[in-house]
Amino acid sequence: MREILIPKLSPYNHLFPDPRYASTEGLVAFGGDLHPDRILRAYREGIFPWYSEGDPILWWSPDPRLVLYPQEIKISRSLRKSLKKFEVRTDTDFSGVIRNCRDLRLGNTWILPEIIEVFEELHERGFAHSIEVYKDGKLVGGLYGLSIGAAFFGESMFSLVSDASKVALVRLCEIAGELGFDFIDCQVPSDHLKRMGAKEIARGRFLDELEIALTKKSHIGKWNFKYESATLQDKKG
Repeated sequence: MREILIPKLSPYNHLFPDPRYASTEGLVAFGGDLHPDRILRAYREGIFPWYSEGDPILWWSPDPRLVLYPQEIKISRSLRKSLKKFEVRTDTDFSGVIRNCRDLRLGNTWILPEIIEVFEELHERGFAHSIEVYKDGKLVGGLYGLSIGAAFFGESMFSLVSDASKVALVRLCEIAGELGFDFIDCQVPSDHLKRMGAKEIARGRFLDELEIALTKKSHIGKWNFKYESATLQDKKG
């Protein structure tokens, strides 16, 4: 078994090691900081931060990678009915979404205060987006992530009522189709997401597809989509 040394990132630049040479588990590097520019550089290279409170910042690019191609989303008959029961909005309550994602994982969360701070800044910059699911005017589910080029990097989702997070994912796939996204990065294997159509692909293939996606137009700025029923209301910003 070959020995793999995990490098410490320099505080003076935002350079990362090539993730193609990381271990299968995917730990690429540690240290550095969570400056928004470093975060954007990491995601462009197929790397994301994932660590627990008290640990150094850990940077990952796992092999395999879980990816959802928007056109391959699987919608069950019951979920199709649920789509008509919720209102879905985008980018109207990013802070509410990321904090609900954190609160449902208290005691076992990587969504630490500094992660919330940097993603809220990236939201203000127009890179981070939220898909919000409402029932009777109350936020009951959603997801958030980063949009760069033709790639959406999903971070986390939450659900306070049945099917709410699934509805958010279906609507994200529809938005991805509208905007011409190549894929939604789901990062690590999840049986729940696999049942909805996500698939594991080799890290090398993911990095190749990411390189292509980054040559395409980025949709920076506030998203203004609204779904009042099963039909997309054309309010794209």
